[in-house]
Amino acid sequence: MPDTARTTARPLVSQDYKTLALAALGGALEFYDFIIFVFFATTIGALFFPPDMPDWLRLFQTFGIFAAGYVVRPLGGMVMAHFGDLLGRKKMFNLSILLMAVPTLLIGLLPTYAAIGLAAPLLLLLLRVAQGAAVGGEVPGAWVFVAEHVPARHIGYACGTLTAGLTMGILLGSLMATAVNSVFTPQQVLAYGWRLPFLLGGLFGLGAMYLRRWLHETPVFTELQQRKALAAEVPLKTVLREHRGAVAVSMLLTWMLSAAIVVVILMTPTLLQKGYGVDARTALMANTAATLCLAVGCVAAGALADRLGAQRVLVAGAVLLAVCTYAFYTTLRVRPDLLLPLYALLGLAVGVVGVVPAVMVRAFPAPVRFSGLSFSYNLAYAVFGGLTPVMVTLLLKTAPLAPAWYVMALCAVGVATALFVRDGQR
Repeated sequence: MPDTARTTARPLVSQDYKTLALAALGGALEFYDFIIFVFFATTIGALFFPPDMPDWLRLFQTFGIFAAGYVVRPLGGMVMAHFGDLLGRKKMFNLSILLMAVPTLLIGLLPTYAAIGLAAPLLLLLLRVAQGAAVGGEVPGAWVFVAEHVPARHIGYACGTLTAGLTMGILLGSLMATAVNSVFTPQQVLAYGWRLPFLLGGLFGLGAMYLRRWLHETPVFTELQQRKALAAEVPLKTVLREHRGAVAVSMLLTWMLSAAIVVVILMTPTLLQKGYGVDARTALMANTAATLCLAVGCVAAGALADRLGAQRVLVAGAVLLAVCTYAFYTTLRVRPDLLLPLYALLGLAVGVVGVVPAVMVRAFPAPVRFSGLSFSYNLAYAVFGGLTPVMVTLLLKTAPLAPAWYVMALCAVGVATALFVRDGQR
């Protein structure tokens, strides 16, 4: 679509960097709020379910509540995207962080099973559902917001920077959990220490929402309003009727993205302890290094996509990720002393996922962009992100290198899908 702010070959200016910084900060805090639950799953299970419940059932139900946040993501994302395409990106951008911050704060204040009985897990489930709806709108909304603010030739860098911010939210959650368990005794964590990460996350989220009030509506949406070119019908209906190819490409690339993040960043610390005899402290330190390198890789991959084209970077990045994944899981068995550099290199290779949001932003025209991206990303992540741990765990029974084979298979899917990616702005 013609738009002066986007077609002019101007460099990034201070306002662009301010927008990127505030969006990335809010995204990091919101992802922290969403993920911190899993770091205290054992404690939450002990406090919010009957004490006579078997440990396996308590943990199962706790993770079930955690998973509820993923299940509701597509619905929350589609609703917020619908209004984002019709009422404005900024309104939904601010609403998503409010819907995340308030439930996080309330979880930190929630009475336990000992105080209110079965109402405790039910309220926890309700708040977790609200968190899932919020993150379903935040992630695609943030990608659309930053992409429509910067010049078209910098979309890759903008989306890569924001994705790096989201990954830093995971790192922040890990560091917070480590700090709480280091400062407080297990009894103190159980008594009150577990509440602090939620309370701080809620307060920081409200602070980030306040900072976002300085952001402006995107130039693209403003022009759509002025030209009266907003979607004439339900945006998702248009997406499913006219842009099925873009939906398919976006979902397949999201599958590769979810496989890389879930297996390499979220599952590998546990796999290292159970399958490779690495102690918990060393595994977490290596994971921290890998996550930091992932953030750097996202920015680098996005910037390279602007210069070389998303298709080339996707193909080269997916091949590099496959090679690094195989090298990591096979080399560790004979050279465990190389864990830190190998994991850091693998994290950097995972940074290829920083190109994916730029591809999805370009895949849909502006009037239905939010809805198309949100539907594709959230539905794919809910299905594939949820199935990945189950599939990898089942495969491990017969194939010790199952994590590597799974990621490598999805890299092949990514290469094949990249052949259908068109560079340039629609």
